[in-house]
Amino acid sequence: MASNLQMSPEVEQIHGEIRDNFRALANGFQKLDKIKDANRQTNQLEELTEKMRESKRLIKEFDRKIKDEEGRNSPEVNKQLNDEKQSMIKELNSYVALRKTYMNTIGNKKLELFDNGAGASEPTADENVRLASEMSNQELINAGTKTMDETDQAIERSKQVVHQTIEVGTQTAATLKGQTEQMGRIVNELDSIQFSIKKASQLVKEIGRQVATDKCIMLFLFLIVCGVIAIIVVKIIHPNNKDIRDIPGLAPPVPTRRLLYARTRDHFD
Repeated sequence: MASNLQMSPEVEQIHGEIRDNFRALANGFQKLDKIKDANRQTNQLEELTEKMRESKRLIKEFDRKIKDEEGRNSPEVNKQLNDEKQSMIKELNSYVALRKTYMNTIGNKKLELFDNGAGASEPTADENVRLASEMSNQELINAGTKTMDETDQAIERSKQVVHQTIEVGTQTAATLKGQTEQMGRIVNELDSIQFSIKKASQLVKEIGRQVATDKCIMLFLFLIVCGVIAIIVVKIIHPNNKDIRDIPGLAPPVPTRRLLYARTRDHFD
């Protein structure tokens, strides 16, 4: 039936990708029967689940495309395309039910906890297969749509978590950038302080040298003054000592008054 459908190239490509995924799912479930290890079975089921998600996305794309082209197709072609869409949804739902059967078989604990938390008694694996085979096309479509909606909601929640994680990472990066800039300013200030301390140390050394020089000059002047005072004292005590040279500007004492008194006394005599 699919080969006789009149499709646009784009719709035909999407239809071919869906059919390729279905063949991969059929081969994957056949290989799953030959795998005995539970861990390998779980990994295989995860790969098949990813194929189912891709098939679901492609079926939605297929439905959107045939609705866009509905006005350009005849009613018969539109009916055939809708029947093909329902057939693909039914086949996808059968793979979903088969996946759940295998999940129950290998004892997936997370699925069991989820089913128990729902508070409703779920049918067994055999009952799931039987119910899927007994459901009408419309019921299968509704069940598949519900499953796809639940998957979309889970994907949206995951996107929100990723978005929140990106926001937290952006805020953390901005905070780290601000702290890095602050550390850079602190390092620059420390360099300035170190340079100021170095200049201050050099200035203290220069002041110390100047003080030492001033002390030497003051000591030398003090010695000179002491020497001058000593000479003056000696001159006063020993005025007739010729070994001591006169200090410039300081005349030796002259006994003029005594001589004048002596002459005056001789005159009266």
